Amino acid sequence: MTTARIDEQTESLVIAGTGSKPSEATLAGPRARVSARITGGGKTWKATFPLRLARWGGPELPLPSGAYELDIDGADLSGVASDSQLLPGLRISLKGAHLDIAPPLDPIHETGEGQSALEERYVAQPGGDENAVFFESFYGQSAGCNPRAIDRELAARAPGVTRYWSVVDLSVPVPDGAIAVVEGSPEWWRARGAARLLIVNDWLRRRFARKAGQRVVQTWHGTPLKRLALHRPGFDPRRMAAVVKESRRWDVLLAQNLYAERILKKAYAFFGKPIWTDGYPRNDALLTGDGAATRKALGIGPEESVLLYAPTWRDDRSEIVDFVDPQLLAEQADAVVLVRGHSRTLRPGKDHTGARVIDVTGFPDTTQLLLAADALITDYSSVMFDFSVTGKPMFFLVPDLEHYRGQLRGFYFDLAERAPGPLVGSQDELVAAVLDDSVPGRFAERYAAWQRQFNGHDDGHAAERVVSRILDLGYLSAGR
Repeated sequence: MTTARIDEQTESLVIAGTGSKPSEATLAGPRARVSARITGGGKTWKATFPLRLARWGGPELPLPSGAYELDIDGADLSGVASDSQLLPGLRISLKGAHLDIAPPLDPIHETGEGQSALEERYVAQPGGDENAVFFESFYGQSAGCNPRAIDRELAARAPGVTRYWSVVDLSVPVPDGAIAVVEGSPEWWRARGAARLLIVNDWLRRRFARKAGQRVVQTWHGTPLKRLALHRPGFDPRRMAAVVKESRRWDVLLAQNLYAERILKKAYAFFGKPIWTDGYPRNDALLTGDGAATRKALGIGPEESVLLYAPTWRDDRSEIVDFVDPQLLAEQADAVVLVRGHSRTLRPGKDHTGARVIDVTGFPDTTQLLLAADALITDYSSVMFDFSVTGKPMFFLVPDLEHYRGQLRGFYFDLAERAPGPLVGSQDELVAAVLDDSVPGRFAERYAAWQRQFNGHDDGHAAERVVSRILDLGYLSAGR
């Protein structure tokens, strides 16, 4: 007989059974895996699974929401069940070997009626009067990118400002001193309406209602190579209307460089409002930091070679592209391979595994990965415009170049003519390029021209400039 219970005090799942003691017990989800502490023996045994996990050397946090599978060696789990139970950091339910973890929302608030009631309250509240900023990065799936860099500068220069971070669940680590608010919770709706300033790096999405005195700074999340918004292929009146409606919500748009300023202004019909072309705050650390701490957190030795594979997402698929066999690449290049999926592939996909392969799709800060890497492998991702700040080699694995350029998205310029590294069409070609010592020299002139055009404002002080504007304009008060 096998039974299950939730220990609220220790925030753990306890499975108890009779018979032989299992040799191993695991709980595995798409982006997290924990092993049980197995005790007992003889007639009975107990497997205790922690529902909190410390990752990447960070704090111990609740497991990411999602579907998990229980695997207990030799145990029959078919009759095991536990009703949905709300804990401080998550909500959990179990049926057989299938365990579901959800954000810690009271079920009454998760229903359509519950969310409608909270939204009505949000729309009705006066708001915009708290000396606070509401941050959101990639729809709450991380607390990184430009918003994080601005948060750090604000915390140092305006400690009286309250900093809320929108997160999909409490597995997302937020910066020190910030307050995590779970999307859809009563506190999320309240903070979103109360804050004087919203700083986001993507669309505001859900039923945004501006409050008197409230401002929105849209940092965006990359200099574009691929066509965006109004420039995407095909005429779609609904998409066009949505783009214009969204961009009218923004008071300020941040651009990394003059090229991005021109593109973003037209792609989002962002006319008559300021664009701050100040460089990217997230790139300050590429000039002021180093990757030693990140390598240590990932368990990578200081002498090991590190390749970061970071492709963009595809409009015609939900998971990361499979153009690389990471373990084979690690063997062929004698390197540690970091796999970084796009934010849009975080939830649908699952971690890659293998010897000398580390899936860092869930790592909280891409910039730190760029610092830790010796070279970047990408395709059409805007990460190319950030990594070039470092001057380290880049390789472009683009087997679907013609399809992507001609049908799926299209480009603003010809990557093949201007890329600061070789374009390759297969893993074998990629490995040959990575092992070719002549590549940096052959692409030095292109690399320098690229940096002049795209990285002229990435001087290590972008966050300072942005925060100075915010404070000088009175969007926030430095004191309480």
